[in-house]
Amino acid sequence: MSIKGNLEAVEKNIENACKASGRDRSEVTLIAVSKTKPVEMLQEAYDAGIRDFGENKVQELTDKYDMMPSDIKWHMIGHLQRNKVKYIVDKVAMIHSVDSVALAEEISKQAVKKGVDNVDILVEVNIGDEDSKFGIVYNQAAEFVEKIMSFSNITVRGFMCVAPIALNPDENRQYFTQMKQLCVDINAKMGNNSSVNVLSMGMTGDYQVAIEEGATLVRVGTGIFGERDYSI
Repeated sequence: MSIKGNLEAVEKNIENACKASGRDRSEVTLIAVSKTKPVEMLQEAYDAGIRDFGENKVQELTDKYDMMPSDIKWHMIGHLQRNKVKYIVDKVAMIHSVDSVALAEEISKQAVKKGVDNVDILVEVNIGDEDSKFGIVYNQAAEFVEKIMSFSNITVRGFMCVAPIALNPDENRQYFTQMKQLCVDINAKMGNNSSVNVLSMGMTGDYQVAIEEGATLVRVGTGIFGERDYSI
């Protein structure tokens, strides 16, 4: 199937998941995870209406940023090293993978330095408590948000997680439910003025379940572009 055909199928799934959970389609943004994919494929997705793209590596994001249309919203979804922040802080719509106070400080520092009024960030939560994954431990996430909330030129918008690999998407429902609860708890603590309302969760294998449990951003790569080339 073509990228356009794949996108139509994904769109239908998103609509069905929204309908099943009584949500409006406008509450969910599809991020096309374009890591390792050539710009020709990104352009196909762009031509089919996609404006949000997710990249894992700083170098790849900056290269594509220069080659693709300027109205794209770029999402940094991979692990971010502090020494690379300066290259993307003025290019991204959102950084999904903030997992330390030092990284949040660096984003704040570079935003000030480059005259970027605000950088939206998400706190990455290691929801499955897996050794192989980055992220804040679930029960420390709320405290972590409070620590970094006052940093200059950044706004904590919510949370991101990468759920464990599961044969059955329903196995991850518990994790998505926990993530939603984290958002609810933070908002209860902070009052109605809270900007913490974004949940980046759900990938090709489980995004429908994630939407049913409250995802506002879903990150779909293989479902749009096909299998990744891991040799890159």
